Amino acid sequence: MDFLLQPDPGLVFWTTISFGILVFLLRKYAWGPILHALKVREETIEASLKAAERAKAEVEDLVKVRQEMMNSTRNERDEIIKETRALKEKIINDARSSAQNEANKLIESARTQIEAEKNAAIKELKTQVAEISIDIAGLILESELKSEKKQKEIIDKYLDKVNFN
Repeated sequence: MDFLLQPDPGLVFWTTISFGILVFLLRKYAWGPILHALKVREETIEASLKAAERAKAEVEDLVKVRQEMMNSTRNERDEIIKETRALKEKIINDARSSAQNEANKLIESARTQIEAEKNAAIKELKTQVAEISIDIAGLILESELKSEKKQKEIIDKYLDKVNFN
């Protein structure tokens, strides 16, 4: 085992030469393309990370814009609801006012009609009472004036009441 502890100078020389050639070949043909590929990959990853950050920022901006649009839409909706409620109240109040005016007109018309009918009924009643009174007076006078003595008494009575001055 002595040969393991004492290296052979020829073996060391050729091993060193082989190692040098291998390092030279690896450096020329393998390390350059590998390092170039690693550098390209690193740049690609870096560009992807920047693109992801830009995309994240764009998404955040879109979220802000969407939130602003939603707030704006909510405000518009609330304003429309408020205007609609005000319009509804106005329509209801107008309808109530119109109905009240119409009811007042109907009531006034009914009162006028009732008053006219009442006056017509009173007038007709007075006419009928006058006709009945005239008929009764005629009958009374006819019965009273049948005798001449009664006629003379009535004429004298009225002549006394009449003042000729």
